[in-house]
Amino acid sequence: MNATDRTPADLLRSALAADPGRPLVTFYDDATGERVELSVATFANWVAKTANLLQGDLAAGPGDRVALLLPAHWQTAVWLLACSSVGAVADVAGDPAAADVVVSGPDTLEAARACRGERVALALRPLGGRFPKAPDGFADYAVEVPSQGDRFAPFAPVDPDGPALIVAGAELSGTEVVERALADAPGLDLTGPGSRLLSGLGYDTWEGLSAGLYGPLAVGGSVVLCRHLEELGEEGVAKRIESERVTATVR
Repeated sequence: MNATDRTPADLLRSALAADPGRPLVTFYDDATGERVELSVATFANWVAKTANLLQGDLAAGPGDRVALLLPAHWQTAVWLLACSSVGAVADVAGDPAAADVVVSGPDTLEAARACRGERVALALRPLGGRFPKAPDGFADYAVEVPSQGDRFAPFAPVDPDGPALIVAGAELSGTEVVERALADAPGLDLTGPGSRLLSGLGYDTWEGLSAGLYGPLAVGGSVVLCRHLEELGEEGVAKRIESERVTATVR
């Protein structure tokens, strides 16, 4: 990171400038066998497209609340950084009825219908695949995002000290997210560039978000984000740690 980085979106821009080709997020779903690896450049492209969708088609701006009803997943990480780019508040597992926009996985669609604003559905299928048929009342993310622009510029400046993230009832500004991620890094054995953390934690707590995204991003490292890691078994986890050159684990 640079000394001027005050939001998660700033951290991503610095990572892109430093080494766009290095891995940033490697995602496994051990219930389906899916593996996806995203370099900094590829991840940043997804973030830009999603931020353009959020700001343009969904009319979200600074201070608007985006309820993310999503598991720990590479597309969830994209949405978290897209919200930071726009200045919207990412409300993880938040109340859809209190949100301006709701982003739902396939298992939370009924709860998401409580949102009176814009609704987006993610199929969470391998390779970012779409629903066979978009759920009624929802835009299919996989259909809408490919046509969005590859570069993003916010319509309004993002205030680093404004609300940026709500998780487990705690509200954090962009500055606080960056500061807490940096403070967590030593305890997670994130020692700087080249650090590679395997996380089996969910995204519904700060600890899971810090280990599974913000901490590695803050120090120039990368994350191996594992969903349903319990399906793998200890021998399988050990093999993954070796094959992915993991330097630290949180489970």
